[in-house]
Amino acid sequence: MDTTPRFPTLRLVQHPLVQHKVTLLRDQQTPTKIFKELVDEIAMLMAYEATADLPLEAVPVETPLEKTEGRQVSGKKLTLVPILRAGLGMVEGILRLVPAARVGHIGLYRDHDTLEPVDYYFKVPGDTSERDFFVLDPMLATGGSAVSAVASLKRSGASRIRFLCLVAAPEGVKKLADAHPDVIVYCAALDRELNPQGYILPGLGDAGDRLFGTR
Repeated sequence: MDTTPRFPTLRLVQHPLVQHKVTLLRDQQTPTKIFKELVDEIAMLMAYEATADLPLEAVPVETPLEKTEGRQVSGKKLTLVPILRAGLGMVEGILRLVPAARVGHIGLYRDHDTLEPVDYYFKVPGDTSERDFFVLDPMLATGGSAVSAVASLKRSGASRIRFLCLVAAPEGVKKLADAHPDVIVYCAALDRELNPQGYILPGLGDAGDRLFGTR
């Protein structure tokens, strides 16, 4: 996993399997079923990296042969917060890795004229100050939705927040870092730029449409 001096909050997951699967995601010929499977697999691989520094605590455990001491993740369980609707595609892959994680939801959509986020739903576990949150969205484009989602979590009391995406634009990474410099962003690809319509180039199209077959 690499960092870049341009964006100190960014962590690029450059594992060969992740890069291979991102290339398949970009292909416009990849059908919906395979696209869903790839998003699911990449999310799980990225979560493996993003959970590498979760705190551990010692616990007693009895093996078939003797008592010993093991280590388990300490504190409250991890909470996944997909930004609806495209973020839903990342949830199941991470849950296979961390099955005890809770799942909240943030409903946001981007106004196609202003490119600004409009929020319509927010539901997360109540003990937010004690939890680690992973905000999930396949695309970090303009950054508006990400900034709004993190702000909503902070207003609810959350303080340990990370953002996981598959593809990011420099503009979105900068906007999120400017608004929330304490939030680390994990992504598989930092792309070139946004086009005038706010889509990432080269990107992979509209992730929500490709996930749910509405393109």
